[in-house]
Parts: sequence; C-alpha cells; structure tokens
Amino acid sequence: MKDEWITYAPVLMFDEREPFYPVRVGVSELRDGESSPSFRRTMSFSGRDIDRALEYAIYWDYDIQHLYELEHVWLYLRKDGTVADAEASFHGRYLKALLPDRSNLSGNKVILYSQPGKHAFAPLPLLFRLLPNADECTDKEAGRDGLTAPDWLGSDSVRLLMADEGAQRLVREHIRSRFRFAPSYSFLPYELGGQEDLFVPWTSLLKEIPLRIEREMAFIRGSFGE
Repeated sequence: MKDEWITYAPVLMFDEREPFYPVRVGVSELRDGESSPSFRRTMSFSGRDIDRALEYAIYWDYDIQHLYELEHVWLYLRKDGTVADAEASFHGRYLKALLPDRSNLSGNKVILYSQPGKHAFAPLPLLFRLLPNADECTDKEAGRDGLTAPDWLGSDSVRLLMADEGAQRLVREHIRSRFRFAPSYSFLPYELGGQEDLFVPWTSLLKEIPLRIEREMAFIRGSFGE
C-alpha cells in the first residue's frame, strides 16, 4: 500500500527561502460519499469516471505564524489507476489542483506550489502574489497566532498548552526570532515520494501529532531557559 502512496505523492514546489518542510504525510483511501477524517468535506464523485480518492494529509511542525500545520492534497483515480482529477487545500478551503490542460501532471504526480511559509497549495504560484498579506505574514506577522490546533485533535495536553498564555508567548517569540523571512518567489521541487519514511496511515499520524506538539513545546521552553 505504501508503494501506491509514494507513486501518486505530489511534487511540492517550495520557495527557496522556505524555513519549514513536511515531517509526516498521513494517507487515507476514500470512496464516493465518505467523509475525510481530517478535513471538513465529503467525497462526491458519483457519475464521474473516478473509482476512489487518495487523501494526503501533509503535516508540518510549523507554519510561519503558528505551531501545528496540516494541509491536504486529494488525488482522484480511475479504475485503471490513472489520475482523473486532483484538488488541494487553500486556507481552510480547497482548489482545483490540476490546470485545465493538465500540464502540471507529470505521469502520476501532480506538481503543486506551496505558499511561502503558509503552505496553502495552488497549481500556479502567481495566486500567492494576489493575497493581500503574502509578504507581511512571513515577516512582521511571523508567529502571530502562537499554538493553534483543531478541536478534533482530541488532546487534553494540547488544549492545556493552547490555554497557557506563557506557552503561547514563547511560541510567538520562537517563530518570530528564528524563522521570519522575505519570500523570494523562486521555487524549487521537493519530492515527497523520495522519502518513504514520511508516509503513514492517517490514523497513525493522528496519534503522533499531539506528541510532536508536546516535543516542540519542550524544545521551545528549553531554548528560552524555562
């Protein structure tokens, strides 16, 4: 199964000054009518030449504005294994991930650009330059949101950290002092599929995320001598 996940894993294009890269990819196989386990949407492809979807829940320890980051890519596969369509997350919503001429599909791999620091996905990088705060969010707004995590993560320890203003202050200062940057908007390819150890079932990643958050918080506290 992992071989298939790697076969279809997207190629991500990161800004050459990007400070954060994925640390884990949780994969789910979804059929028509099934709900995503990690994104507020239900798969709907009845009547289309689609057999199933592979959902890649891509996890980073950091976004340039907060601790915890999860973005998504959906690959829609025909019965013969060819790619019928693709979508990708974009600031809580999702976009078509294939260009109309499918020119960003190389074999079975969709090529997607990642917004510098923020990691929203798009098939064309120009879209990021149209966001009003594309440059501010990586610089003067770096670290602004502290630790953020969704309620469905279901971790009491993470909830306590989110309610701890001292911990939030440290996260904000840690990101602002160490990672703020000015995007170059020059992008380099990053092959998810070349790193087999990144891929796990989504259920495994769900259990791992709170542990990663706690570990990062311990590191941040230690770096400030607390």
